[in-house]
Order: sequence, then structure tokens, then C-alpha cells
Amino acid sequence: MIWELLPTRDAIRNRWHRLIQVVLFLLAGFLSGYLTRESLAQDLAQRLTSLIDKHHGEVAIAIKHLKTGDTFLYRETEVMPTASLIKFPILVEYYKQLENGLINVDCVVPLREEDKVPGSGILTEHFSKGTLLPLETVAHLMITYSDNTATNIVLDKVGISNVCKTMADLGLHETQIHSKVFRRDTSIAVERSQKYGSGSTTAAEMLRLLEMLHLKQLVSDNASNTMMKHLLSCDDKTKLLRFLPGEVKGYHKSGAVNECRTDAGLFQTPSGWIAIVVLTNRNADKSWGDTNAAEILCGRIAETVYEHFHPLPTDSLQPKLLKLGSNGVLVESLQSALNEQLVPSPGLTVDGDFGGMTEKAVIQFQREKGLEENGVVDQAMWKSLGEIRFNDDSSKQLADVPEIEPADAPGGMPTLSCKAWLVTDALTGKPLAGHRQNERLDIASTTKMMTALMVARELETDPALLETPILFSRRADSTPGSSTTIRVGESVALRDALYGLLLPSGNDAGVAIAEWYGARKLGEKSSLDPLEHFTECMNEEALRIGMQATSFRNPHGITHPEHKSTCEDLAVLASNLMQIPLLREIVATRRYSTLVNGPEGYQRRLVWNNTNRLLDRQGYVGIKTGTTDAAGECLVSMSEYDGKKTIVVVLGASGSAARFADARNLHRWAWTVDREPIDSPK
Repeated sequence: MIWELLPTRDAIRNRWHRLIQVVLFLLAGFLSGYLTRESLAQDLAQRLTSLIDKHHGEVAIAIKHLKTGDTFLYRETEVMPTASLIKFPILVEYYKQLENGLINVDCVVPLREEDKVPGSGILTEHFSKGTLLPLETVAHLMITYSDNTATNIVLDKVGISNVCKTMADLGLHETQIHSKVFRRDTSIAVERSQKYGSGSTTAAEMLRLLEMLHLKQLVSDNASNTMMKHLLSCDDKTKLLRFLPGEVKGYHKSGAVNECRTDAGLFQTPSGWIAIVVLTNRNADKSWGDTNAAEILCGRIAETVYEHFHPLPTDSLQPKLLKLGSNGVLVESLQSALNEQLVPSPGLTVDGDFGGMTEKAVIQFQREKGLEENGVVDQAMWKSLGEIRFNDDSSKQLADVPEIEPADAPGGMPTLSCKAWLVTDALTGKPLAGHRQNERLDIASTTKMMTALMVARELETDPALLETPILFSRRADSTPGSSTTIRVGESVALRDALYGLLLPSGNDAGVAIAEWYGARKLGEKSSLDPLEHFTECMNEEALRIGMQATSFRNPHGITHPEHKSTCEDLAVLASNLMQIPLLREIVATRRYSTLVNGPEGYQRRLVWNNTNRLLDRQGYVGIKTGTTDAAGECLVSMSEYDGKKTIVVVLGASGSAARFADARNLHRWAWTVDREPIDSPK
């Protein structure tokens, strides 16, 4: 019977139950994924907002992951100056006219003397008038070297007003070029020129322009690809690309004039394309060089975005098995070790490429050591190889420690080159003499005394922490300035990290220690930045010990407009540090050797020399040097002579030799005076 083939009521009910279960399962999965992404988005927004809040200047940001659609916007509609970022819209107009036949593809232009303007680029300084240049080459120089002369030549061809019209036709009404570079007399928008300089935009409009380029909606596919090549060649790595992994390609254009720093581009990452726009203006830090606060902010924003979509630990921090096809510095170290340890030596070319000869040598080594003969270098093989060396290991570059020189003799009050100085009795803390000792100044790496003191406070309650492994993150490894040369993913014991902090003055060690400390205090589930939390703790400790005029903004002393202290406060800090036996021992150490542990299981040795040259002479027992462009040459030092202990702080000396000479002479003078406070000598 036909009805016997129809499903029963129970069967129908069971099917509905199963269907409802499936729907609920899918809905739960969707909601879980949605909530997870919402949580991640909130975490990213919190971290980026924290960076912005600490910056002294105006900031506008637009960020979008072009695959997932995840977006972060901050003051995205506020009109901001572009500086040389406006050269990207000029490039768009150039290719539009090229495709419409308004510009000949073979166009050649002469370089005239009146075309030359100052600022970035190479045409003005390196090319003589009359030089014939393909307009395509001129456009390339406009982007690659941000050449101002090239920009004006392109504008002569395409027309300033045409750039503005094209942007307006795209709906980007605030993206305007006002005049030629360094030619305010050519302005077509005088009021905007006065307010924004040569160009203006908003973060949202620049993000939209980048999206249209990515989708090839601005010009043809071929022209879009060529524009991307131009942007990829931009030679500015000081902003958005500053802290990104080397494998990330940035198709971008930046800009910089005094108080305005900008960067915007498309970044090709493992998770997909990410568009990032950062515009800053009225920055308190107008300096030029590696430590500009706005440029570092751009780098930190891009780094934070990258780590959000590629959360640490990534595969770059996890053990990698070396095998056929591997390459890099670790393979070079393997090849060197095999050449040294196998008899006869296989004579491998130390080129960093794991080829057939290297694999054959690995198998031979495994056979001799009783390991599995698979040609793959794992932790067991690294252990059998013992210590390895990288080609850039500091132990190969350092000279022998010089002999200790005889002690200085007491002397009179010297003539000094430094900006500010202070001499105090280390036993009583009383000042003996000083000059501008209460003035807040940049202090460079003398900051690291507080970083070390923070660790010492933790050790007071748990001395076993000294053996805790300190992992060097990508952020630590990419920190600019002086370095321990420990790489991302490698680790050392906390004790060794302190030596790396205080002897070679490793900025990377400062970040690694701060991240460990902050994570320990905040707990694993916290979304707050452990580095920022550490800095907050530094300021709390400073107030606790009486450093009333000090404000810390990082654990290493890289220049920041609000990172300042005084000679008096640094003397207080030095006195506290020298009361701790471990730190007293470290700052008096002239050379230190340690083993670094790699994530793959290898070990390599590093040797650090103390940057404090006073230790080469009898009677000096520490403490810390510091050097940046803003701070000059700084030194906090301590001596012991005839029962007298003296702390001398020197800030802003004219050179490295001068800071040591100033400090030595102040110590020598201090040994001659009674240990009672006296007025500063005239």
C-alpha cells in the first residue's frame, strides 16, 4: 500500500527534532563566532585607543581587513593635512590621464632649474638642468623617494585642479591638492593651503581610495598593477612598516613635515589584505630621526593590527624543524657546526640553504650520535650539537676587556661640558654640588635603572624568579636602538636578561622584561597591554621612593615628549638600586657571557660588555649610561674612595668621552670636600 511507504508520525517528529538540533547547532556556532569576533574587535579597539590616548598630538585612523571586513575608525571624517601622502592621489590622476590619452605614454620632460625645489627626493641634488626624463620615471620618483621636484613636474602635466576634480568625482571631496610643493604661489585654495599645507584628506576617504585601488576600480587592471608596484617601492620604513615582519609587503605612501606625520597603504599579510591609514598633526614631537613619537605611533598601530589578525605566539615563535628546503641564519649556524664537528669536515658552503649536501651531513651526524637518521634537525639533534654561533653573534665582535687602570687622584672643581649635573653623598643622600639639577630633561637609557629596580622588588618576595625564562617577543626584537641581539622566540633566564638590560643597555631586554612583568601582574586573561602596565608601575614606584619630578613612558628610555627626569631624581633612583646586592653586582660587571635558548632547541652564546667605561678604572662601581639625540650623552656613576661613596649624575654631555671626563672630574672633586651640603661653585 502506498500509505505504508509514508513516514509515521514518530518518524516525522524525530526528523523535526533533528532539524531543530541542526539549526540550533548552526545558530550557536554563528553566535559563538560572532561574539568571538566582537570580543576580538573590542580588544583591538581598546589597544589602539590606548596607543592614541598616550600620544601628544591629533590622530585620525581608518583600518579595514579587506577579506573579513573588520574595521576600526577613529576621527575618520576629520580633515587632516597629508604632507607627501597627497602624492598618491596625484599618481591616480596621472594614470587616469594616461589611459584617456591625455598624456602620451612615451612623454619625456626636461628638468628645468626653476623646477627644482628643496626637501625629499633626488632630482634637485643629483640631476643637472636639461636632463631629459621619461614622465613615467618622474612619477616613480615621486612615490619611491617622495621626490618634491618630480611631484611638481607631474602636476604641471596633469593639473592641480584635475586631481581635485577626479577625487570629487569619486566622492572624496576632502582629498585635495592645494598647490605645488614649496610653491604656495600656485595655490588654488589659499585658505586650505594656509590651514593644511599642500594637501588634505580624511582617514575615511584615504581608506576608500585604497579600497578602490585594491578592487582595481580607479583605472584599468594593468594601470592598477603598475600603481601598486610604485607604492611597493616607497622607501620609507619608519612608520607603518617599522615593526611589521619582513615578509609583510607594504604598498603605501607616507608623508612628513614638522608637526605632521602620515602613512597609508595596503599590506599583504598571511590572513589577507589590510588597509591602514594613520594621519597625525600638531604633534608635540617635531624631531627628525628614529625616535619621533608620531612615527613610532604609526609603527605601533600597524604592529597592533597585525598581531590582532595574527595573534602571538605565531609560527615564528614556535619550534621549526630544519629540513631539505629550509633557509636562513639558523641553517647557516647548522652548516658551520657540522663543518666543525664532523671528521672529516663535509666542507659545506655556509649559505643558509638546506640542500642535499647539508641533508647528507645531517644524516651522517645523526648516525654518529645514534639519533634517528631522517635528515631532519630536531631538538634532540640541537642538543647533541651543543652551543652554536650565529654569524652576527656579539661574541665574535668584542675585544678583550682592558686591564683595570689605577685609581684617579682627587682634584679641583672642573670645567664641565654637560647640560646638568649633580654630586651627592651616597651614604647620606645629601647633595654636595649641582647645576640645573632640578630641571626635567631627557634621560635616555638611565631609565633602565628603574626597570631593573622593578624586577628587584619582585625578587624580594620570590627569589626563585631569577631563573624564570624571559621570552623575547617580536615587539622586543624589533625595538630600535641598542640591543642584546637576542632574537624573536629566543629566551634567557631573568638573571641574564638583567645583565642584557644593564651592560649592553639592551632596549629589547627592557621590552622583554616589561612584557613578562606586566603579564605576571595582569594575569593571562587580561586584554591590557603588559608593557603599558609595567610603565604605570614604574611611575608608581618612582613616587614611592621620592622621585617627584619624574615621568616614565617606556622601560628603555627611547625619546618620548613626557619621558623625563632630573639629576636629583636619578640620584635617588641610583641610591635605591645600589642598596640591592644583585643589582650592585650587575652594574659593576665589565663583561658577561650567557647562553641563549632558541625555540628549536639550539643554544648559542652571547657576550656583553658594559657600556660604562669608568669601570675600567679602580674605584668606580657602576652604574648606567644613556644616549639619545634628545638626551645627549648621560651617565649615572658611583665611586668608592677613602671611605667616601659618591654618586654623580651627568646629563646632556657633548659626547661620549666628555660624559666620562665630566663624571670622573666631578668624582675627583667630591673626594676633596667635607661631606656636608655646600652651595654650587660659581
